[in-house]
Amino acid sequence: MRRHLVETVLGAVVLATALGFLAWAYSRTSVGRADGYVLRAVFDRIDGLDVGAEVRVAGIRVGTVLATRLDPETWQAVVEFSVREDVRLPVDSSAAIVSTGLLGRRYLAITPGADEQMLEPGEAITFTQPALNLEELIGKFVFGGAAGGGGR
Repeated sequence: MRRHLVETVLGAVVLATALGFLAWAYSRTSVGRADGYVLRAVFDRIDGLDVGAEVRVAGIRVGTVLATRLDPETWQAVVEFSVREDVRLPVDSSAAIVSTGLLGRRYLAITPGADEQMLEPGEAITFTQPALNLEELIGKFVFGGAAGGGGR
C-alpha cells in the first residue's frame, strides 16, 4: 500500500513540474498576443514564415507574426502581424520575408518608406517581396544547363 502512495505522489510531482514548465514557456512566448497594433501584408508565397516569427525594422524586433491565411479569391498569402505602439510605419513601407542565414529561421523584414502619412491599425502594406525558395534556386542552378537540351 505504501509503495502505491509513493508512486502516486511522485507521479503528481512530475505532472505538476511539467505543467509548471508549460505555463512558464507559454508566458515567455508572444504567440497569439498583439503587443501593439495589427497590420497585414499580402504575398505571393510565404515559404517558411511561421506564426510567432519576428517582425523586424532595421534588424530590431518590433513585432510578431500573429496569423497566416490563404485568400481564396486571389490565392495569395495574407500575413497578420503586430507592431509595437511606439513604431509608426509610413504607408509606403515595404515588407519582405527573409531568413537569418542560409538555412536560418524566416522573419518579416519591414523597410519604412518616406511618406508622411502613417499606416493605421488594420491597414495593409502593399509593397511586398515574397520568400526566396532556396531549393528552387538550387534546382535551377544545378539542372538549368541540363534542361536546355545541349544542341546548338
